[in-house]
Amino acid sequence: MQRNILKHTTITCFLIALLFNFSSIAQETTVDDYKMLFSFKTTKKFDNTRVLEVTFIGKNKKDRKDKIPIFDAEIQFFNIADEQEILLGSAKTSNEGIAELILAENQKYIIDEDGYINLTARFEGTDALDAEEEEILVRDLILKLNLEEIDSVKTILVKAFTIDSLGVEIPVEEVDLIISIEGMISKMKIKEGTIENGEIEFELLQNIPGDIDKNFTVYAQILENDEFGNVIQKKTVNWGTFDKISSIEENKLWSKAAPIWMYIVLTILLVGVWANFVYTAYNLYKIRKETKIVELKISEEVEEEK
Repeated sequence: MQRNILKHTTITCFLIALLFNFSSIAQETTVDDYKMLFSFKTTKKFDNTRVLEVTFIGKNKKDRKDKIPIFDAEIQFFNIADEQEILLGSAKTSNEGIAELILAENQKYIIDEDGYINLTARFEGTDALDAEEEEILVRDLILKLNLEEIDSVKTILVKAFTIDSLGVEIPVEEVDLIISIEGMISKMKIKEGTIENGEIEFELLQNIPGDIDKNFTVYAQILENDEFGNVIQKKTVNWGTFDKISSIEENKLWSKAAPIWMYIVLTILLVGVWANFVYTAYNLYKIRKETKIVELKISEEVEEEK
């Protein structure tokens, strides 16, 4: 009993804090104004591991921009087929409301009679939150990426197939594929097409910037496919271009050191401004001194007349 109380404390406190926070801002806003969104996806990575990811957030029913992550919620992941239910593992949602479970390359799955893997994400619920569950049916896709020079043309070759119960490769049809290059911040899409008869080929005609060794990484991605989910493969190749870093040019408008003439002009302007201050101060001093002399003479003349 104590364990269950501790398990639900964080989520309950979050909702209470949410209630008081919104009550202080707008009395009409409550937790009931939020719709809980529970989304589940799977991605097969280039090392053949599989990532199961749940995003759990509360979305304001009126203000779509108002989204609040549900954190520290325990999500259980199952592989289900017929009467069997295997717990693959569990994970808690992060401060962003995301829970991830990584399954090893050699993970064994139970599949249904049509060759699909039933993956289910489940949140048991608490006194404050309803239970949530979502399932994904995916087939295990083998995605192979080869980078070759064919007749001096840099070529990207992708092969995609499933394997039946007898170990026979079955080529896939009508599957959209995206070819991307790894960038500093995100992947840059350079090609896209549809896999036919289990294969697709792209010619890489443009020059791609690489690192200092002229290497860059190519990604083959199948994204949000109804049958296979997300599947990603990658390879690094020495096909890039690299321009030597030119020597730093000094005293240019675009460099840290400005042109010499700018220093000269700035110096003249500053000297002129300060010279004007000094000249003005000197004249004010002379006026004040002469005023005192005049006042003294006037007072002396007045005394003589008396």
